[in-house]
Amino acid sequence: MNRRLHLLRNRVLPLLVVLALLLWQHFQSGTDFRSGSSDVVSGEVAATFTAQHAGQWVEVAGRVTRLLADDDEGSRHQRFILELGSRQTLLVSHNIDLAKRLPLARNDQVALRGRYEWNDRGGVVHWTHHDPAGRLQGGWIVHEGTRYR
Repeated sequence: MNRRLHLLRNRVLPLLVVLALLLWQHFQSGTDFRSGSSDVVSGEVAATFTAQHAGQWVEVAGRVTRLLADDDEGSRHQRFILELGSRQTLLVSHNIDLAKRLPLARNDQVALRGRYEWNDRGGVVHWTHHDPAGRLQGGWIVHEGTRYR
């Protein structure tokens, strides 16, 4: 019974919270988040982090907890920390040479699709934009009903 409770608390509950956030964001913005299939969806980010996977497409929703300085080395990237419903945090690195900058503030809710790369701090999500070469489906970020690609 203790193992079942552990599984429920550590796997199922965070997944339900993230799914609830996605539904809330969907009905708040009127935007359809089903942009295609992903290798990893929402609540499975925690499992991807634990397994130290990299290069997988994820779709997540969460709250912006911190705005960071832009990364201006090479392609310019807008950076911020996103907290998921499971309390896991991700660094989001959004290429602003290929997509518009988001008008973000702390505590804003966003949903996004991008490529997850593992690190010991929770991971980084990048490729939150279209693929200029047209080979990949690419990613996106939805903020206040607007999709940025």
